[in-house]
Amino acid sequence: MTTAHINRIGTAVPPNDVHGPFVDFVRHFITDRRDAALFKRMVGRAGIDHRYSFFTPLGDPDRFEADTEGFYTPDAFPSTAVRMARFAKTAPGLALAAIDDLGLDGERERITHLVVASCTGFIAPGIDQLIVKAAGLDPGVERTGVGFMGCYAAVNSLRLAHHFVRSDPTARVLVVNLELCTLHFQQTADLERLLSMLLFGDGCAATLVTADETGIALRDFRAATIEDSAEAITWNVGDQGFDMHLSGEVPGRIARALAFENARNDDGGLLRGTRPADYPLWAVHAGGRTILDAVETGFDLAPETLAWSRGVLRDFGNMSSATLMFVLDRILKGVGTTVARAADGFGVAFGPGLAAESFRFRTV
Repeated sequence: MTTAHINRIGTAVPPNDVHGPFVDFVRHFITDRRDAALFKRMVGRAGIDHRYSFFTPLGDPDRFEADTEGFYTPDAFPSTAVRMARFAKTAPGLALAAIDDLGLDGERERITHLVVASCTGFIAPGIDQLIVKAAGLDPGVERTGVGFMGCYAAVNSLRLAHHFVRSDPTARVLVVNLELCTLHFQQTADLERLLSMLLFGDGCAATLVTADETGIALRDFRAATIEDSAEAITWNVGDQGFDMHLSGEVPGRIARALAFENARNDDGGLLRGTRPADYPLWAVHAGGRTILDAVETGFDLAPETLAWSRGVLRDFGNMSSATLMFVLDRILKGVGTTVARAADGFGVAFGPGLAAESFRFRTV
């Protein structure tokens, strides 16, 4: 049976670091002193130094506006229609930057399949069609969109590429994970929602998946859902952008579920009858510091095991479906240096459901 391989990954983020300006801006919305103190403490513990956006921060603490163009003006935050128009204008350029970083010169006409995952924008003609034209791909390329799945869409898009290559060993699949999370900031004084928004930034990853035996070999995929947890993570289309709800209970539920998976240790579980210690490499979606802590606790991992994920969180925040690909990119760049040329790995991401999407891999 043919094995699909992640040959290489290109990444891109917008030019503006908005993490600090965002923190300064949203403090104006918090009127309760205890909430303000807790928000400040959680900012310090978030494990995030940078998040990027195509919005240019105002940088003036005396003016109560978020960005230079007034997109986020208090009491006049934009409608969903305005945000989607901005997605259509901005998203293709970020996708092209990631594809350029991937380095497809001389190979673009050989791409047979395009998979585009995004949960932060809807347009038609779709972003996949815009990418085909802008990137100079064959207009007849097979296109598949993975929409509105959230963070674990990274695994689902890789699974599709895995199936395409296994069914046709000549397939050359371009996977694009494209997220503009900063399009969906909300004006609110609710502390839980503000802490959710504190995590997110924009980013894009472009990945080449083929049967060529270089990079990371994709072994198998498996999903699991935590029962009675559908309300823990929600992502709904509202009148003023998409409304994210990320319950404070999510890390605890993940930690307990993974501890159960670790204890059951049978072929029907996420670990497929293996132990966490069997995997030297871990590619975990950097959904937040507490999410990574939950994975570390639930699977009883050594602190340094999630260093790649914590590094991506620190440098970029949570970019929804693009985040896991940034982690895999760091693993790929470490192969032959800090990473063994042939080592087993385990990847996992979490999202609405509350569900986990996982896959096993091996560096080649």
